Amino acid sequence: MLGGAIAVLLTGQIAPADALRAIDPDVMLFLFGMFVVGETLVSSGYLSSLANRFFSRAKNPDQVVLGILFGMGILSALLMNDTLAVIGTPLVLALAAGRRISKKLLLLALAFAITTGSVMSPIGNPQNLLVAINSGMASPFVTFALYLAIPTLACLAIAYAVLRVFYRDEFQPRTFEAEAVQQPDPRLALLAKISLAVVLVLAVVNILASLLTGSMLVTLPLIAIGAALPVLLFSEKRFVILRGIDWCTLVFFAAMFVLMASVWQTGVFQSLVSNGMLTSVPALLATSIVFSQFISNVPFVALFQPLVMAAGSGTAQLMALAAGSTIAGNLTILGAASNVIIIQNAEKQGVTLTFMEFLKVGLPLTVLQLIVYAGWLMVVG
Repeated sequence: MLGGAIAVLLTGQIAPADALRAIDPDVMLFLFGMFVVGETLVSSGYLSSLANRFFSRAKNPDQVVLGILFGMGILSALLMNDTLAVIGTPLVLALAAGRRISKKLLLLALAFAITTGSVMSPIGNPQNLLVAINSGMASPFVTFALYLAIPTLACLAIAYAVLRVFYRDEFQPRTFEAEAVQQPDPRLALLAKISLAVVLVLAVVNILASLLTGSMLVTLPLIAIGAALPVLLFSEKRFVILRGIDWCTLVFFAAMFVLMASVWQTGVFQSLVSNGMLTSVPALLATSIVFSQFISNVPFVALFQPLVMAAGSGTAQLMALAAGSTIAGNLTILGAASNVIIIQNAEKQGVTLTFMEFLKVGLPLTVLQLIVYAGWLMVVG
């Protein structure tokens, strides 16, 4: 992405001033703040401690898989799916080893959980954030919950059913042994709790404000920066945290804004899109899933959302764009950056999940989820 941005600047396809204006400061600030919070939760050991306590109650493989799907799925709506991909991979591999469950099964459960769960929140993934901010949505938390929460919970249940079909032998009853729990860093864990509380409290404040006044009191970037401030101001490990955050993704987004602005100016992408693709909920979902396999979901949304809005499409269509571009990650490994993070981190620990192994389970799951989201959005929209 950075190479593409540099190329269009050097060849004069976009002026430097236009390139700077194309970079969305709201998105950049939000991502920076959430990455600080996520890295603090990881580095402090607090999130691992929480997860270990949560999964200690799982008595059989069904409960482990359901715990991953709904626990990680709901958490991804608050912490961004890429963050949970980093945190969750070593966690599920440890769970698989300790409970003698297929590592591939739990890696797939993690991938499907954080992709599907992130659909129902404006801060669940970067493409949802783009939809929420660029559409000028007055109450994104309420809107996403109203349109996408119920079908998303249903789709998490469908993911469990599909995994149970493909890995039926792994769900045989067995005895689990007690595992050692990592002790978190007390001071950093306290700051992690405060940061997490800030996200939750401000999200609730915005939801209440949206219900009462029809608009948010605190913008999404301010929520993220407010959550990051306790760590940046009071932690002695602030520079360790800053070194550990995902700077590559921040560079990716800055470069993406420049490159997509240049592509937009050419008019090439607009010429490939028909009006039916912009106004029909099923067509939007299908188009988002297919296109996201080739140009990735975030740049696809960056290019496609202005067209959807220019066509006069309503909230249901915007939600279809968000949902379709997100569940594209359940179809193939290349459909979401979080999948790549999971696969790469698993391979570092000697576990390989191939493209075809992912597609074999992901294809029927994505088709079923597409049907659920299309049916729901056509009803509520």
